[in-house]
Parts: sequence; structure tokens; C-alpha cells
Amino acid sequence: MKSSSHQALHIALATVSDRHTPTSDSTGDWLADAIVKAGHHMYQRQIIGTNKYLLRAVVSRWIAEPQLSVVLLNGSTGFAEHNAVPEALAPLLEQQVEGFGELFRQLSWQQIGSSAMQSRAFAGLANNTLVIAVPGAESAAQLAWEQLIQPQLNSEQGPCNFVGRLTRHG
Repeated sequence: MKSSSHQALHIALATVSDRHTPTSDSTGDWLADAIVKAGHHMYQRQIIGTNKYLLRAVVSRWIAEPQLSVVLLNGSTGFAEHNAVPEALAPLLEQQVEGFGELFRQLSWQQIGSSAMQSRAFAGLANNTLVIAVPGAESAAQLAWEQLIQPQLNSEQGPCNFVGRLTRHG
């Protein structure tokens, strides 16, 4: 049970994939469940193909919504030719959260060794919305959520967290 000071955030979730469907999106299912268990609200969830312009359009629409606090994407962050999440979303970000990618790769190193260097997981801020992109592997998304994302979306996390920045309006 969440304490009275817990602030529930509205989170949009996207799986970026040309092959997954709502019945095969196990990483999206895991993240959706984790979002709700953490006491947050699922604003919208969808599967988006790897077309960087379509992806940019959907995320642009989301970050323009004043009640939305977080856009969380999984998939299409590696170095395969069709993976374009970083390129699609970089123009939308006002600030990078450099520490997110750095820490994610450090944590991944402990699980997958040198393959961690191929992760292009990142986070940034746009219109007071936190945009986070993690790999599509369920284990990687779980690592990112449990170790980095969930704690920073908890208003009780100290010495700092993103909640105050994400809930300012105007």
C-alpha cells in the first residue's frame, strides 16, 4: 500500500516493434503490470512500428498532453539497422538525462558483460515529460524499471526524484 504522500503519475507505454502484437508483447505486459503495481496510472499503451517518423509523431502527441508525466518505450534501441528510437526522439528532447543510459549500461554489464555497450537506452525531458527508452528484452526492461525508473518516479525517493519536475504545470 502506498503512503498518503505518494503521487501517482500518468504514464504512456509503447513497445516499438514490427513483429510484436498485443498477444506477444510480454515486455509491454510486464511493464504495464509494474506501472500499475507502483501506484501509477496507465495513460495509454500501444505497439508502434519502427518507422522513426511515426514514432516521433506518436511521442510528440503524448508529450503535448499536460496530464501525462512519463513516456516509457521498450524496444528498437540497439544497433540493428531498423532500430531508430534514439534518432527518432532526440530532436524532441529539451534535456538529456545522461545518467540514465550510463547507469543502465553499468547495471547491464553485471548481467551481460560487454554486450551492454550496445545498449542505446536513454532518457530525457520534453515539455515537463520524462521520456525513457529501454531495450525490448524483458530482463533488460525489468532491470531498468526496478533499479532506475521506479525509484525515480517515487515521490518519497531521496535525496531527489523526478516527480516534482513532472508534476509542475504551467
